[in-house]
Amino acid sequence: MKTSQDPRHKKRQIIVKELFSFSFQQKQRISPDTKIIISHLKQIDKLIEKAAPQFPVDKLNKIDLAILRLAVFELRIEKKQPPKVIIDEAIELAKEYAGENSPKFINGALGTIIRN
Repeated sequence: MKTSQDPRHKKRQIIVKELFSFSFQQKQRISPDTKIIISHLKQIDKLIEKAAPQFPVDKLNKIDLAILRLAVFELRIEKKQPPKVIIDEAIELAKEYAGENSPKFINGALGTIIRN
């Protein structure tokens, strides 16, 4: 059973926080895991824009964007976890950190990315 103390969940929390901070200040200390994601941002952001064309990346809520960037990286580049696990984790992170409508938006965007 997954808990909030799961080390993988904790790691994802740290990465989301670092990606969120990176949206505002790019010169900062970040973990190697986050650096890898940042090195793929152009590719990741293109996938996000295709999945949610009505929400340009530069207009998205920064915490939603951070969660989506992590999830898209895990889904399309890293590919170590099953898609259902990645989407479930992204939704849980959205429930923890983002707004009321964020879990639905993130679920829809990631579902579109998987279908395409």
